[in-house]
Order: sequence, then structure tokens, then C-alpha cells
Amino acid sequence: MAKTIIVSNRLPIRIEKEDGQKVYKTSEGGLATGLGSIYKEGNNIWIGWPGISLSHEEEEEVEKELINRNMRPVFLTEHDVDEFYLGFSNQTLWPAFHYFIHHMRFKDEEWEAYYNANRKFADAISKWLEPDDIIWVHDYQLMLVPNMLRKQFPNVTIGFFQHIPFPSYEVFRMIPWRKKLLNGVLGADYIGFHTYDDMRHFLSSCHRLAGYSYERNQILVKNRLVEADSLPMGIDYDKYLESATSQLAKAKEISYRDSLGKQELILSMDRLDYSKGIPGRLQAFDKFLEKYPEYQGRVSLFLIVVPSRDQVESYKALKEQVEFLVGHVNGKYGTINYVPVHFYYRSFPLDDLSAFYRMCKIAMITPKRDGMNLVCKEFIASRENEDGVLILSEMAGASKELSDAILVNPNDENEMVEAIKRALEMPLAEQKRRMKIMQGTVKKYTIFQWVDLFMNNLKDLKERQQSMATKRLDDELKNSITKDFKKAKNPIIFLDYDGTLMPFNENPDDCAPDAELSQILHQLAVKAKVVVISGRKAATLEEWLDEFNIDLIAEHGIKTKRAGAKWEVNGNLQEDSWKNEARDILEFYIQRTPGSFLEEKEHTLVWHYRKVEKGLGDLRSSELSSHLKHFMTNKGLDVIEGDHVVEVKPSVINKGKAAIERLKGEKTDFIMAFGDDRTDEDTFEALPNDALSVKVGSGFSYAKYAVENNEEVRTLLEKFVMEE
Repeated sequence: MAKTIIVSNRLPIRIEKEDGQKVYKTSEGGLATGLGSIYKEGNNIWIGWPGISLSHEEEEEVEKELINRNMRPVFLTEHDVDEFYLGFSNQTLWPAFHYFIHHMRFKDEEWEAYYNANRKFADAISKWLEPDDIIWVHDYQLMLVPNMLRKQFPNVTIGFFQHIPFPSYEVFRMIPWRKKLLNGVLGADYIGFHTYDDMRHFLSSCHRLAGYSYERNQILVKNRLVEADSLPMGIDYDKYLESATSQLAKAKEISYRDSLGKQELILSMDRLDYSKGIPGRLQAFDKFLEKYPEYQGRVSLFLIVVPSRDQVESYKALKEQVEFLVGHVNGKYGTINYVPVHFYYRSFPLDDLSAFYRMCKIAMITPKRDGMNLVCKEFIASRENEDGVLILSEMAGASKELSDAILVNPNDENEMVEAIKRALEMPLAEQKRRMKIMQGTVKKYTIFQWVDLFMNNLKDLKERQQSMATKRLDDELKNSITKDFKKAKNPIIFLDYDGTLMPFNENPDDCAPDAELSQILHQLAVKAKVVVISGRKAATLEEWLDEFNIDLIAEHGIKTKRAGAKWEVNGNLQEDSWKNEARDILEFYIQRTPGSFLEEKEHTLVWHYRKVEKGLGDLRSSELSSHLKHFMTNKGLDVIEGDHVVEVKPSVINKGKAAIERLKGEKTDFIMAFGDDRTDEDTFEALPNDALSVKVGSGFSYAKYAVENNEEVRTLLEKFVMEE
């Protein structure tokens, strides 16, 4: 029976040694909670590192115990942990992905350890992988695993989710192994990020660094459709609400309140990390008390810092800085009866956290950069009376969902100071209005909804991949289709031109029909309605094809000409005011790319680079496409990357819409379409289910069948017109 294999750097439990005995401790993290609904069911499993280095004899014992818990271990040596985890993962990728460039380091030996550790994970997965299994790989420590598996198991279903931000192209390109990392992730079928910005940065890097074109959020990787998406992760809302409303949490709140006094408390809770902005928060609180002295003695910062990686030098230095700032603020404003900052450097169990969420009316979560941040969502879920205020960094992924928080720029100290004052003075009615909206959002988009959405989207994509896997048009099928065509009373055939009827030529003007094609079209037009549907100019199609008494659709559907009639312009066209700016962009790239040239049609612009030096043309087309996609935002334009062309056209126009318009009013009993590039996919997708569609060339397609080249298309059309 097929199973789901979850893969992450750490298992949802960790093993520690206490008095010489191994103790299995369960993780309370959001990921472990959410994925518990998967790996504990049936024969599903979770693969990861158990958090400790062991002897060979101990590994065998631990593996047996973990198998009983639906887990499979990947054992890492202390060297692996130092070089792969503490080294490359957390001193190359982590700072790069959080925009802390000055903390980045590039060591070949750490990259090698990262590669080898990813290989260990891939080998562990391979050991337990069976046909039809689904693999879900998590986070930046395992970016190479998807492609390692893809090479070994080409048809396996793989999902990947990145839990931290993905940086802009300008930062990511600084990493020497950037292309290998991208190709590693692209081994997955479905790739998830917390925010649209992260997804957009990933697609941009794939395009500009690895040379992959993308349309919306889809990339074609070696004829395999890959999709990137933004899926913000949630929490177990009911768990935090129930804990916060429990008698134990209420009793602890009263006990802590008696100890702390009557000051208003501002909760600040983070793992020790320079991305969390803890020093900046302390400095803002210092400035707040200085600027508004009336709040001295009335407001305290309840600061919890959870230990993390404090054996790494940069983290040691951060801990010392935080301790210094806490001492500075307490020494500056503290009295016998007033402690401005209550500082705790440790983790707390859920019962204690729930009490903290209850007694702190304000939560101040201001990371410099954060993929999501679930603490703010836990705070919201724990506010039983729908009161309280959340001050949230706009650099946290959660800010995209929680717009009713007081959003701040964590680099703007003055803004944070004023946010504290605003939170303290916010009327109760306004608190409740905002909190109710945020609770509705957090309650709706839970960790369980996130898991279901990811898995359903992954399965849906796999089905679409399979539906796009075109069947080779063999002789038996060709004979069957030919019989159906000859029996039809009113057949219609849609034909793309370049690459389908005629081979490509370095000079696009040298593609007029040759004698063989002319004869085929003359004969075919007698037996069927023939529609040539092309991206070429109307004048060119008319000059070359008008003699054959066939229908012509030019510029992807902008102009249509029935046989023997005049050209008609699509009525949905917008004004061409966009062309001047787009033309300037294209001319700029022509100046930088010897051999490229601009073809200007009445309503579209096309940049050709077939004559450009190989490599340079691919590079410039990637740059141009990114530039144009940015330009076309909100302008109703599409950027189409074809065979050695980049075309800009109005988005209301495509071949599929034109084909459907041509079929209106026709009582056809045979519909067939041929095409070779992405623009023809619109035709294949739009045609009725009983239509026959043929992709010319290799690759995934919405077409039902595939042939190798234009010569094979001609041979089939010749069979259609051949007399019995």
C-alpha cells in the first residue's frame, strides 16, 4: 500500500542521555503537531536525525525503537553536525536567506559535508521507498535531496516546503553553489513557501541563475511540470485556546501576577537568533521609557529567549549583547519595586506559555526577517476575551495575513517606540475589533488545513503531469485517425505554422511554403476546413497562404481572416500605448545582444535571438523576460518565451480563445490541432474533449498525442488527402 514519507532534518522527537540512559522527548513544534496527523497513520513514516550521535550498537537499538513509532533515523556523526548543520546550513544558507550577508561564509569542506549529509538522507529514503509513495521534504537543510531522488526514481512524487524566507536573486547569487541548490529543489514536483514574495524570489533565481523559463508559477524542468506556490503555515488553534482557558493556565497566571506586580506586560518571545531583532526591540523599549517617562514603573518587557546554537560564535556574541542591553535598561530605569525587563533565557512548557499569553496584554514580535513566525499566532489564539494588541514586524511572513496588528519596520526605532505607546493606549473596543478579525484568520488557516492543502495540491499537480504526458502517435493510431478523418462529413483542422508545417529558419522571412507543403494544403482544403493559427503577421500569412483557400488567424488571435473574406480585428483589444515603453526595453536588449532583432507587429512585439551566440542568447532572454514581466504588471500583457523568441502581447488574446471563437456555429464531426510551442498549449487546452491534439516535439503537453517533427506532421496530412 502506498505511503507518505515525511523528511526533515530533525525527527519530531529528540533523544537525550540522562544518567547514562537514552530518553525520548517529544517535540512541541508546530510542524511536528501538524504532520502528526500524517506520519502516525497507517504505514506512513517520518525520516530524520534523532538529535544525537551514537555508537553503531546504539544505532541499531534506537532504529528498532523508532520503527515502532513510525519513524526512521538518519544517523549523523558529530563531524556531520558541525560541518553540515552548524556549518553550511546555519552559517551559509541561514544568513543568506535572512539577508544577513555579513554573517555568510563559504567553505568548500562545509559544502561537501552538506552534500554528503543530503546523500545520507536520500539513501535513507531510498531504503524505505516503494512504488506510488509520496515524499515530502522539509526545509533548507535538505535542498539537494529532491533531485538526488529524482535521478534515481524519475517518476516518484516529491513535495518540498521551505520554512524560512527565500532571498532575492541579488543575494542568492552570492552563494557559489547556487545553481546546484536550485536544481536540487527543482527535483521536487510541488515547492511551497510561506509567502508570495518568497515564491517570486525563487522563480526569479531559477530563471536568472539556472536558465529555466516560468509562466505564472510553473516551470518546465526537463519536460516535467514543476509548480511553486505560497502556502502560509498555521497553528493548532484549538490546542492553544484550550490550554489558555484551562484552570491550570488561569491558576499560573494568578500566581505569576502576584509575583510580578501590577505593571502592564509586553511579551517578547523568540529563539536566540540575530534574525529575530531582539537587541533592536530592547533599544526601542529603552527609548520608549526615556521619551515617555510617565510609563516608567507602569510597563515592563517580559523577554523570553529560547537557547539556540549558542556554541556558534555569532550566537554567543548575540547572547552577550542581549544580556548587556537587559542590564543597561534595568540599571537605567529599575527601582526596588520596578523591574523594566524580566529576562528568561530558557524554554517553557505549554502551560506556562499559556499563562504568559494570558497575562501579557501586548505581544511585541519584531524580527528583522522571518519566514512565518508562529508565536504571534499562538498569542492570538490564546486571547480568550478577544482583547490585547499585537505589534508585528512587517518583515515576518505572518504580517501578510495579520494586517490588523500594529505593523512596524523593525529597523525604524522611532516607529517601534510609537507602536508601544499606541498599543498601551488603544481603546478596548478597538482591541477587540482587531483581535476578532485576526482570530478569525488564524482559526480558519490552521496547521491541519495547511497540511491538507499542500498534499492535495501535490496530488493534483501529479495528476496534471500525467495528463500532460503525451502518447506517441504510432502507425496504428495514425491509421485509425486517418480513417476517422475520411469518414467525417465536416472536419476542421487547426495548424500552427513555424515548427509545425515548416522547420525553423535563422531568417524568419525565408519560411514561405515549399512545393510539398503547398500541394498538401491545396488538397487538404478540399477535404476539410483548414485554419492556420500562427503568431506571424497578418500580411505575411496572407502573402504566403491566401492562395490555398483556407482560414488564417494571425498574431495569436488578434486578426482573423475566413477563406475569401477580409481580415477582422479582435474586438477585445486594448490600446497600444504600452508598446512605446516595451519597445524601449526591447531596443535596450538589442543593443546589448549582437544578432538579435525586433519584429513589430500591429499589436505585438517580438524579440528574435536565433542568430545570437549560444549561451548569450539564453542569458539575455532570461534577463529580458524578467524585465518585461516586471513591466507588464497590471498592464494586461503576456510575455511568451517561444523558440528563440520573446514576445509581448495583450493577455486577452491567445490561440485557444481564437480557436474556440472559430468553432462557434460550426457543426463539426472531426476536430484536430497541431502545434509545437507553449502558445499552442492554449489551443490544446481550450478545444473540446473529443478533439484530437498533436504536440510536435518532446515535452509535457495538454495535447493527447505527440510526433517528432514537422516532417511527421506532413506525412500524416498526406495520408489524410491520399485517395483510396
